[in-house]
Amino acid sequence: MNKNTEEQVMKITGSMNNPKLKDLVEKLKDEGINSKDATKTVYALWKKESLDLIEPSLPSTLSRYALSLQSLWFWALTALVASMIPIVFYVADPPLLYIRYVLGSLFVLYLPGSMLIEALYPKSQDLERLERLALSIGLSLAVIPLIGLFLNYTPWGIRLTPITLSLATFTEAMAITALTRKYRYYKLTRPHP
Repeated sequence: MNKNTEEQVMKITGSMNNPKLKDLVEKLKDEGINSKDATKTVYALWKKESLDLIEPSLPSTLSRYALSLQSLWFWALTALVASMIPIVFYVADPPLLYIRYVLGSLFVLYLPGSMLIEALYPKSQDLERLERLALSIGLSLAVIPLIGLFLNYTPWGIRLTPITLSLATFTEAMAITALTRKYRYYKLTRPHP
C-alpha cells in the first residue's frame, strides 16, 4: 500500500456521493487497483481516521444494537458462560476434565474483571489491550474474594453451586451493563439520519 494508492482512494471517495464500501472497492478495481489492495487501503485509511465509514442502517434501539454485529462479543460471552455452568457441574472425568480446568480458569481469573472493565471503560480507545488484560486479571482477583465474602454470610455458604452461579450472574450483569454503555457511546458517535 503506497501513498499514491491512498491519494487515489481519497480522490475517488471525494468524487462519489456517500458510496457504499462495495461500490467504492468496485470503482477502485475499475481504476486498476486490485480488490485486495483496495480493501486494505480503505481499511488503513479508516483506521487512520482519514476516511469515515458509516453503516448503511444504524441500530436505533438497544435491542437492535444487541442483535447487531457490534455486540457479537456479548453473545459469545453469554454462550461461554452458559456452557461453562453445565461443564462445572457435570464434567468429572478426563479428557473433558481438562476443558473444565481451562474454561474454569478463564471463568474465574479473567471474565469477571474483563466485563467490569468493559462496563467501566466502554470505549476501546480508553485503554490499550495490555492494560485491559492486566486490569481484567487484577479486578477478577479482587472481585472473586468479595463475592465469596458476600456468599459466606448467606444461607448457601461458599460451595461450588453458589460460587458458580454467583460468578455467572456477576459476569452477565457486567456484560449487560457494558452492552448498554457501549450502545450509549455508539449512539453518541454515530451521525443521526
